[in-house]
Amino acid sequence: MSANENPDLSPTSPGEEDSDAILSTVAEIEPEPVPGLNGVPVRWYDADRTESYTRITPFQEKHDTSVEFFYKPITLSALACGLIVLAYVATTQDVLEEGRDKRRVGVYAAVASFLLFAMLQFRDGPFVRPHPAFWRIILGVNLLYELGLVFLLFQDLGTARKMMTYIDSNLGVPLPEKSYAEDCALTVKNLWNAFDIFCVAHALGWFGKAMILRDYWFCWILSIAFELAEYSLQHQLPNFAECWWDHWILDVLICNWIGTYLGMKVCQYFEVKPYEWRGFRQTRGIRSKAKRVLSQFSPHDFTAFKWGTATDFLHFSTVVVLLAVFLAAELNPFYLKSLLWMEPDHPIIILRLAFVFLCALPAVRELFQYINDPRRAVRMGQHVWLLLATIVTELLVITKWSKGLFIAPLPSKVKWGWAIGATLLILYPTVQFGVPSARRYIRKHQKKGKPKAS
Repeated sequence: MSANENPDLSPTSPGEEDSDAILSTVAEIEPEPVPGLNGVPVRWYDADRTESYTRITPFQEKHDTSVEFFYKPITLSALACGLIVLAYVATTQDVLEEGRDKRRVGVYAAVASFLLFAMLQFRDGPFVRPHPAFWRIILGVNLLYELGLVFLLFQDLGTARKMMTYIDSNLGVPLPEKSYAEDCALTVKNLWNAFDIFCVAHALGWFGKAMILRDYWFCWILSIAFELAEYSLQHQLPNFAECWWDHWILDVLICNWIGTYLGMKVCQYFEVKPYEWRGFRQTRGIRSKAKRVLSQFSPHDFTAFKWGTATDFLHFSTVVVLLAVFLAAELNPFYLKSLLWMEPDHPIIILRLAFVFLCALPAVRELFQYINDPRRAVRMGQHVWLLLATIVTELLVITKWSKGLFIAPLPSKVKWGWAIGATLLILYPTVQFGVPSARRYIRKHQKKGKPKAS
């Protein structure tokens, strides 16, 4: 039988007229798998270079080519434009006047050059809207922030405070710590006075967390855990001290719930949204074209997260680690602004919160796919890897600068609370996963040890 008659062989494969093929008629041999499919390597003489399985693509989703112009490679054009702008700014006296702070402009130019390289050359992430280049820039910003944290890690606190004055001359002045637990009587007046711009910030923050985590229970657990963390750390930062109704009514039941509810509603809308896959050129009419352009800033597709905390130990551990990282990312700004003498509404603090939100969107998506689809995501994504390094580096910086500052001892109630929480955190996976696994292991070995009946 020739290769053309056997559908299991590629048309370009060697024939079977040799001695090995003749001997194969004695013993039945499994048909050769189709090259390039089901994990079988593609041999050079079997590969059809026009087939999609011969193309190597990194960890990414499919490109959104419905707006063709924005997906054409323009690396050389972007390089030329960047160099022209750089030369113009650096050599034109009208732009760079004598006497101005050239160091600041030089730093801005270096950052812009690095972000241009990141936009053009970094790997794609899991998102394609509004454009993969946007998420490459976000990754570049994350990397710049991480490098800045590594530099600050080798500075003392006094030097870091002085360096902050180069960014904002108003910094470097000690600020009094404000407590929110002065009058805790549950009255209408106190509740009304507690509503301020930070309530809106709370709701917006939890709207973003719902968009990141895409899970009601996870958001509720994180919301309660953060309030408990504030209780635990108010002996170090006085602004963590709040009235009980501020913690559980104003924060958890009103602000956090509204933000989480709206965020999950948006997630549900995107999950069932009828997506339009037609390209820009195929869209007729000014209104339809404008609507298509605006839809470029909505998700190309949407994945609902099912974290499966109780399914196995891997998912449970992932949820616990992700919860700890989120808590650290929430608490770090409070310590950084206290150590560096910044107001809560300082632009640096606001930019840091916005940047972490944008970095967490693709990072959690990559983590979810890495845990739930290991055959497709063979390695941890670049966004989650770098964001995890950033949060840990922030913790190292805070730990180093906090020596000798937070000398108040940990209250005994807090010690008992953390001890009970740690015990439950160990007991639950032991009972849920360890005991059933041990029973299956024992039954398996008991069956092996039984003698076979003659």
